Amino acid sequence: MNIAVPKIRPLSQILPEEPLLMMGAGPVPIPQAVANANGIVINHLGETMGTIVQQMKSMAGYIFQTQSPWIVGVAGPGSAAMEMAVANLVWDSTRVLSICNGFFSGRLAQMAERAGADVEQILIDEGQSVQAEDIRRLVEQHRPEVITIVQGETSNTTYNHELAKIGAIAKEYNCYLIVDAVCTLSTMPLQMDEWHIDAVITGGQKGLSSIPGVSLVAFSEKAWQRINSRESQIPQWTLDAKLASNFWHKNSYHYTAPVSGLLALYEAMRLICDETLPKRFRRHLTCSKALQSAIQALDLELYIDQPNRLNSVIGIRLPEGLEAKTVCEHISKNYRVEIAGSFGPPIVRIGQMGEQCREHNLFRTIHALGSTFKDLGVNVDIPRGMAELENVLQREKI
Repeated sequence: MNIAVPKIRPLSQILPEEPLLMMGAGPVPIPQAVANANGIVINHLGETMGTIVQQMKSMAGYIFQTQSPWIVGVAGPGSAAMEMAVANLVWDSTRVLSICNGFFSGRLAQMAERAGADVEQILIDEGQSVQAEDIRRLVEQHRPEVITIVQGETSNTTYNHELAKIGAIAKEYNCYLIVDAVCTLSTMPLQMDEWHIDAVITGGQKGLSSIPGVSLVAFSEKAWQRINSRESQIPQWTLDAKLASNFWHKNSYHYTAPVSGLLALYEAMRLICDETLPKRFRRHLTCSKALQSAIQALDLELYIDQPNRLNSVIGIRLPEGLEAKTVCEHISKNYRVEIAGSFGPPIVRIGQMGEQCREHNLFRTIHALGSTFKDLGVNVDIPRGMAELENVLQREKI
């Protein structure tokens, strides 16, 4: 049987004529320097790549706030970085305490179970962040070897604001602490060394404002000693951190590195270092607060109350009878702005990560959001929302 040549349209006929403004929960808009770097292909080994990798580890040390040299990357999404952290630190019968606020923290628990761990999940009530003293009680009860947690649960926009205290408890009881910081790294403070975190996970496509598909994991010295001393071989070849160190620390071969993606991530991290973390944190906090105030001024309701509200991704409660799919499709088709639905809660989500946190993006988004709800029959006050956005931004003077 001969298979006919398929009739395929070129991308120019599929992609929208006017680019969409990506204001969802990721991926996010990328700076031009990142886009330019992503168009370059070089040898994935050799002196040039070796220099680039060394510079990337130096920048990552600043962004993760760690002196540990054990930073490795993976060709894959943030979930691949999650699995690299879990699979290298967890094996058969490892006692794991997984703090679950929602979809992504639950994914960490699933990965630990697949690695053969004895997993105890603490399920946090919707909209609540975990309390450190509750973790102390559970650690004393279950004596875990590993604790997993997300700093920011993007699925329902909850923020675990006692992460530093949980890190201190993990250190006190000699637990390894794995933290998902995909949406929070470089958007809000995270002190890997000071907070006693043993593995920090991030992907390129959110806080770092790079492309999807290239991710990083930073391991502490303590975690790396555990990786080196494990008796069983990790089943996953590609995600083996020791094999990955061949490329990231010995300038030799593991697999063919995603060179274009690495160059894009290099430029994204360079821009973060040029801006500096304190300025970047202030920009993110100011923009997110302005957006939140503007949403409330529209007469819409934020899903999570303070202090449990994540600033990196904002959840907006949907009015009765309105579905997230309807809102997302309308704002995309009519106003060329992309926002996100949810993984269960009755919300839509707007990102505040990296290049999303620019004044012109906020004004366009609030106007599009208000207009969408108005088109769909919801009584919103667009002029008041726009004015509130302007007032907060002017008051904070980012």
